[in-house]
Amino acid sequence: MSLRFKVVIPARYGSTRLPGKPLLTIAGKPMIAHVCERALEAGADDIIVATDNEKIKDTVCALGIKAVMTNPNHQSGTERIAEVVKHCGWGDNDIIVNLQGDEPLIPPITIREVASALANQQLAGIATLAAKILDPEEIFNPNAVKVVVNKMGYALYFSRAPIPWERDAFADAGKEPSGNIPYLRHIGLYAYKVDFLNRYCSWEPSPLEAVESLEQLRILWHGEAVFVKIVDETPQAGIDTAEDLIRVERVLSKIA
Repeated sequence: MSLRFKVVIPARYGSTRLPGKPLLTIAGKPMIAHVCERALEAGADDIIVATDNEKIKDTVCALGIKAVMTNPNHQSGTERIAEVVKHCGWGDNDIIVNLQGDEPLIPPITIREVASALANQQLAGIATLAAKILDPEEIFNPNAVKVVVNKMGYALYFSRAPIPWERDAFADAGKEPSGNIPYLRHIGLYAYKVDFLNRYCSWEPSPLEAVESLEQLRILWHGEAVFVKIVDETPQAGIDTAEDLIRVERVLSKIA
């Protein structure tokens, strides 16, 4: 049976560092246009941009992509996606990929990988991705979120801290990992079943997610399984700063 999935792209206009970020021009196109193209290339059955801004909606619709205006008071992209799901009346077992609107360099194969990981699941209603950390310094970087999984591939914990902590290897100042266990960097791309999203939106935030500033910890706190597929490499980072914008412009200009 062929892989079937939908992509919802949360795209807020407000950004502290880059106001109007989804509409910023990169290689001759708005950023959101590049993200939509990646979703199309991934083979999604349906693509919807979830936004709180009419300009973003108009830009997307002009590209032939559907857009849904969502509540501007949502606290997360997940809540915004849940509103879209309700608006569209999708079925409980439909697979929804949450693709951030500032990820114009995401490889289409990566989008398919996370959808496929969930399609093959019986236990988890959500799947995500991780890649092995090759640079030891990244283990100690709080901006690189680490994940530890069990032998069946389900997440035990996500953290900004170096996990697992190798007591003996990290005892001295050098803190060189032993190499006995792979460290995994979480890739923030998710696929959800619709019934999972409905449950998620009924949960209270957890103390863990507040402490670590990691929304996915709410899922573990409430006792649900998160399947983590290990992929070969971490995709290039999205756009948060003006420096990121220059970096992505260089890459996409070469492709164009």
